[in-house]
Amino acid sequence: MKSRLPHALSLALASLLPLTLPLSLHAQDWAKTRLESSPRHREYVTLHHDARAVQALVVYPEVKDKVPVVVMIHEIFGQSDWAREMADEVAAEGFIVVEPDLLSGFGPNGGGSDAFATQDDRVKAVSALDPAVVLADLDAAADYGKKLPAANGKIAVAGFCWGGTKSFAFAAHRKDLSAAFVFYGSGPADVTPIVAPVYGFYAGNDARIGATVPATTEAMKAAGKVYEPITYDGAGHGFMRAGEDPTNTNPANKTAREQAFARFVKLLHAMH
Repeated sequence: MKSRLPHALSLALASLLPLTLPLSLHAQDWAKTRLESSPRHREYVTLHHDARAVQALVVYPEVKDKVPVVVMIHEIFGQSDWAREMADEVAAEGFIVVEPDLLSGFGPNGGGSDAFATQDDRVKAVSALDPAVVLADLDAAADYGKKLPAANGKIAVAGFCWGGTKSFAFAAHRKDLSAAFVFYGSGPADVTPIVAPVYGFYAGNDARIGATVPATTEAMKAAGKVYEPITYDGAGHGFMRAGEDPTNTNPANKTAREQAFARFVKLLHAMH
C-alpha cells in the first residue's frame, strides 16, 4: 500500500507557505493603492547607455506648460511601491519625474527590483552596485528627461536614504543641475565639483547620517558651495516613507514628512 505521508506532508507545507512569505512584500500595499488610484499618466521607458538597458518610471503632471524634470533616486530597498508612489506625489505638484530602477538587469533572470524574492536580497544587490554604473544610469535618466517635449530644460535630482547619498554624489558629477535634494544621505569625499545648490533633509534620531552633516557643512562652506541642511527633531531615518505609512507609530515622522515635503516642493517651484 502506497504511503499517504508524502501527500499529507506536502499539503501541510503548502498551508504554511503564506506564513513564510516575507512581510515586506505586503508592507507597502498602501502605497501601491494610492499609486493605482492616481489620475496622472505614467509609463515605463527603457534608457540605454553603453551596452546597458535601464528601466525607468516616468510620471507626468497634469499641466499645460513645460515644466522641470526631477530625477528621483530610490532607497536602498530598490524601486519599491513607495518609491513609485513618491514619484507620483512629486508629479502631482507640477513636475515630470524620471525614476530609474537602478537594479535593472541585476535581478534574478536579468530582472530589476521586482525580481528579487525578499527585501534583504534587494538591499544586498543595491549595496553592491558599482558607483560608476549608478552615475551613468542617472546621466541617462537626466539626458532623457531634458529632451522630453514637455520639459522646460531645467533638471533637479532627489534621492532618499542610499539614494540621498547618490543624489549628493550626482550633484558632484553633473554640471547642469538646477538643484539637488538629499534626504538623509551623506556627502561625497570631494564637494568642489558641485555647481547646484544642495538642500538636505535629516532626521534627529539618525546619528549614523546626522553625524556626517557637520563635516559636510564645513566642506561645502570652505568650497563656496550652497548647502542648506535641516534636521527634523524626533524623526527617524526614512521618515519620508515612514511618515506616510499607516502603521507608523512615531508622530514625529509624520510631522517631519509633511514639513520636508512642503519645503521640497517650494524649492522645486523656485527653480522656475
